[in-house]
Amino acid sequence: MGSPRLVATDLDGTALRSDGTVSDRTVAAFARVEEAGATLVFVTGRPPRWMRPVAGAVRHRGLAICANGALVYDLHTERVVQSRLITPDILEEVVGRLRAEFSELTFSVEYEGGYAHESSFRLDRADSRTAGLLVEAAALTERPCAKLLALHPRMDPDALNDAVCELVGDLVTPTHSSGRALIEMSARGVTKATALAALAETQDVVRTDSIAFGDMPNDLPMLHWAGTSYAVANAHAEVLAAVDHVTAANDDDGVAEVLEDLYR
Repeated sequence: MGSPRLVATDLDGTALRSDGTVSDRTVAAFARVEEAGATLVFVTGRPPRWMRPVAGAVRHRGLAICANGALVYDLHTERVVQSRLITPDILEEVVGRLRAEFSELTFSVEYEGGYAHESSFRLDRADSRTAGLLVEAAALTERPCAKLLALHPRMDPDALNDAVCELVGDLVTPTHSSGRALIEMSARGVTKATALAALAETQDVVRTDSIAFGDMPNDLPMLHWAGTSYAVANAHAEVLAAVDHVTAANDDDGVAEVLEDLYR
């Protein structure tokens, strides 16, 4: 393929190294994309509050699609410019159904700015360093949110995701993107692909003129949508089986390797 007009990449496990940093090589490759006049979009499960270090590392270039498509975040201004949220009535129904089936599930919610969680929800390292709102279970469903998260202490992530899709897939869009049994739910129909397609339309870019990079199941809709799809070598088996091409692992700058070849 020639130089695509739209480059979409996941961050954690894909464009970022395993320590969460952006290598100098990758920053330079991103700069090549923009210098060529193409659109660079970071498409991530991360909430906006996790984007500041990335925004700084890439010199506040472009847009990010956050929370698996629920939020569009302007890296120049560090502001949410578009949102598609889960409504309180849907949240209440989803939590009720899941808790009835899996009593050990604990929940948290991601807002446009900040998050809230039950006391029993085991925070990961990034969240434990920031102040979230500790709430009773009933309060989790009182206001719209970008993402509902459900954590099980022991289940296999793929098996839990399948079960959650069966139980509440008519209400929300479940997926997962970590080694934990942590299911991320967006409003029904909201995925990385739907947000990316909408953005591409505003840029007058057709899907065949796009390229996407990913590593986990939450990237699959985006990878299926893109004209050309790449997985990094460290990707989930389902992702490796779904893409057109495989590049080097995230710690070996696989995304940069491809972009350097496309944008000489």
